[in-house]
Amino acid sequence: MSTSYSLQSQSVIIGLRKHYNEQFCGHTWILANNIARFLTFGQDALADTFYSVGFVMSLCQLLSILELFHIADGIEKARLLPRFVQVMEKNLLLILVIMLEEIQSKPVVYVQFFLWNILDLLRYPHELLCVMQTPTITMMWTRYTLWIPLYILSAINEGVTIYQALPYTEPVASHSSSPVSTHTLLPSVLMSCLPILVLGASVTVWQLLKERQHHLEKWNKKMKRK
Repeated sequence: MSTSYSLQSQSVIIGLRKHYNEQFCGHTWILANNIARFLTFGQDALADTFYSVGFVMSLCQLLSILELFHIADGIEKARLLPRFVQVMEKNLLLILVIMLEEIQSKPVVYVQFFLWNILDLLRYPHELLCVMQTPTITMMWTRYTLWIPLYILSAINEGVTIYQALPYTEPVASHSSSPVSTHTLLPSVLMSCLPILVLGASVTVWQLLKERQHHLEKWNKKMKRK
């Protein structure tokens, strides 16, 4: 029984390591691609950001849904609520960008992809080290200190993206064959998303600050014992 449990636990750890490695490689490729294209083509590179990295970004964000099941099953030790807010706001905004081709060439999409990749590249190395049971204070401090202000910037940019998408929602809605008038429904839904985004981001930051305090205090106690 203990051998079977040990093998199962080991396979779970290997699966998590593989997931984190794949996500890290995917976001590294996207960030490197965006930076290289911007350095090569300047502001002209902003217009086709989505066409260049949109598929890989969509795949990474889709795979991030698995992390919610990891936390719910107790495989990954993290708070479910902030991770749920982060995953859902990213995926819903990405769906909006996919639906509206006019918004895909906006600079705000480039900025959003840039911030998302920086956030994930700060998070996944720490998560990988925790799975390997070799966390470091440097990665922990980076994960729970630098990550929070960058997340706030990302949430603000998400609100700007939604606001800039509003003028393009009515043409999409007017071609709908649904008996329900979506001419005003879709813009109204987007407008209602803005206060929800503010509330969700506020709760997430509050939870992350508590998580940061808990982990740093735990690390300090560990250091004092040594």
